[in-house]
Amino acid sequence: MRASRLLSVLLLLQNRGRMTAEELAGELEVSVRTVYRDIDALSASGVPVYADRGRTGGYRLVDGYRTRLTGMTEEEAQSLSLAGLPVAAAELGLGTVLAAAQLKLYAALPAELRDRAGRVAERFYLDVPGWHRGIESLPTLSAVADAVWSSRRIRIRYERWGQRVVEREIEPLGLILKAGNWYLAGRCDGTDRTYRISRVLELTDLGEVFERPAGFDLAKYWQEWSEQFERRMFPRVAVVRLSPRAQALVPFYAGSVGARALRECPHEPDADGWLTVELPVEPGEPAIGELLRFGPHLEVLAPADLRAELAEAIEEMGAFYG
Repeated sequence: MRASRLLSVLLLLQNRGRMTAEELAGELEVSVRTVYRDIDALSASGVPVYADRGRTGGYRLVDGYRTRLTGMTEEEAQSLSLAGLPVAAAELGLGTVLAAAQLKLYAALPAELRDRAGRVAERFYLDVPGWHRGIESLPTLSAVADAVWSSRRIRIRYERWGQRVVEREIEPLGLILKAGNWYLAGRCDGTDRTYRISRVLELTDLGEVFERPAGFDLAKYWQEWSEQFERRMFPRVAVVRLSPRAQALVPFYAGSVGARALRECPHEPDADGWLTVELPVEPGEPAIGELLRFGPHLEVLAPADLRAELAEAIEEMGAFYG
């Protein structure tokens, strides 16, 4: 553990130049006193670390000194795929591992490329969840991830829709982070299925290693499952007229499904800018609520029963506020 930390101190000084003890302690999540001891240990081992005193002082390596001790551990190499998702990496228990891997990667780069990589990190940031939503914090996520990495069977107690609790034995194949929500792709009774991690009530690691199915493609599986899920979620199609304002609001009110319907619409706007679109909607009352969000900027043309339901809802609202 200390050897790894000493290497991190060395790589931090190599990548960033002069750093204070307080800055090093913050990066490594240790005390300033520990940093002092680590600096002494590096100096004693022959690393040319110098201390500049004064308000602008700190620790630095002698000019031109570079280490080539940048070999990555297996965990660090795995964590690099999450380099743009630091919060997700932390949720999976790989936060500090990712930081160490990035340090080693930067240290191995030539100076020019290292500077360019630093500029990218300064100028671009990926924020995955939608507004007013965060990435789920889940007590079972780390254990699920560990089972995925090591291909070990697990038994879970799982809450299905309608609050029905079931027990399943699963071969975990992959994890997906979708709009702040974590999902597990797993094989159960020979069938590939998807489980939302927030609904996993209990998890038992069975300690049995399984053989991953040959040719399983997690990205392809998720794309196909998402398309099927979308069709189940939006089984009805409403033919609607949208004002120019409603067209601008479609991505916000109807999400990616509505945005795609708008983008693929074969019609042209009329003289007033209104556009007729076939909009996928949920069944029952959720569809009414979704369409009411557009107010007077949307008109349902078909099906007739949906138009009648919407008109009834508007009439009831008018009577309530009248």
